[in-house]
Amino acid sequence: MARFSHNTFRSRLGIILATAGSAVGLGNIWRFPYMTGQNGGAAFILLYIGCILLLGMPGMVSEFIVGRHAGTNAVRAYGRLSRKRSWRTVGYMGIISSVLIFGFYSVVAGWCLQYLFASVGSQLTGDSKMIQQYFQDFSSHPYQPILWALLFILITHLVVSQGVRGGIERVSKLLMPLLFVLLVIIVVASCLLPGASQGITFLFKPDFSKVTADTMLDALGQAFFSLSLGTACLCTYASYFGKEINLMKSAAQIALIDTCIAILAGLMIFPAAFSVGVNADSGPSLIFITLPNVFNQAFSSVPLMGYLISILFYALLALAALTSTISMLEIGTSFLQEEMRLRRPWAVTIVSLVAAVICTLSSLSMGACPNLQLFEMPLLSFFDFLTAQLMMPVGAFLTCIYVGWFAPNSTILSELTNRGTLSSRFVPLFLFVVRFVCPVCILLIFLHELGII
Repeated sequence: MARFSHNTFRSRLGIILATAGSAVGLGNIWRFPYMTGQNGGAAFILLYIGCILLLGMPGMVSEFIVGRHAGTNAVRAYGRLSRKRSWRTVGYMGIISSVLIFGFYSVVAGWCLQYLFASVGSQLTGDSKMIQQYFQDFSSHPYQPILWALLFILITHLVVSQGVRGGIERVSKLLMPLLFVLLVIIVVASCLLPGASQGITFLFKPDFSKVTADTMLDALGQAFFSLSLGTACLCTYASYFGKEINLMKSAAQIALIDTCIAILAGLMIFPAAFSVGVNADSGPSLIFITLPNVFNQAFSSVPLMGYLISILFYALLALAALTSTISMLEIGTSFLQEEMRLRRPWAVTIVSLVAAVICTLSSLSMGACPNLQLFEMPLLSFFDFLTAQLMMPVGAFLTCIYVGWFAPNSTILSELTNRGTLSSRFVPLFLFVVRFVCPVCILLIFLHELGII
């Protein structure tokens, strides 16, 4: 069946911003700064950039090749470069993981919306104990977190239901620049605080004494997860690329945007944290407990500034989450449109409803119904583990094997050179990396995340 005619991006800028938006998310804000601080500052950043070049870009380009060549949804795309229909399983895995991520990720995104509302209402101006209690009470409430999460799903639904050009591309052109502007404003305010220079030094001074084998694996893992490899997102978006798009150049631009935002997040967090002598923790405790306390202390002499920074920060988080959930919803929508022959409004609604069920159960497992567990983990934690540590690595590993060993070399050459109009000198290097380097790196990440090595 031919690809829907409206499923193409209108401009190169739209391609870059939409695809970069799919990669930029909450992980850039809370995971990258923490890992950088714990693994040698600038030493980790250098390793991370190397891993982006070694693993991230080749992995992105591999998915781009599969998606653009097929010009269809992920399941059908993985069945077109090889005669073996079993490869379609990789596409199914990506779609399932994307829906699961959309569901539980919306819970945390809903927390961001609630904290934005609370910031506007000056509800986060107490001491650290009050802020910690506020988070515990809210996250364990039987229905409030669910309502905020469902609101976030609805917002995402409204964007994706407008189509690739009218929804995803148009909104990405608005959200990504706005996200960058908000981030820069907070970075400037943070770096002007007394004692902020210590945080800047901590972030950018290389400490190679902290670099170990685990540091290298952490850098590989961060590069892998930051770019959303293995979720079929890049493959789906690439199916909307025009034939004139330079895949390698686009991958480099997207990786650059993603990395710059992650580094700016470090510049936002560490100067403020050092200014008040607070350690930057990881995960939800950082953005929902530690940072509100940091903002209150750092801007205590100018309460209005603290009030505005808090609002801007949670608006930033909500935007970062939205750029990611848009792509997650589009993956399943594209599949239902083309495989089940559903109109876009119906396809978007079905995926949104499935995600809403996952979201509701995940939210309840965090407090109101603690017995909602699998393998002794709350459902939210289980879905996170299942997708991030199992399904995504396996999907990315199989994609590299698929492109490196099963896809015709002529197809790869044609896609990377835009049918002979671009230089082919990097194609042999790309094939070597995808065939040998990327699978080994992904396997190491997989074993490391499982605690085996």
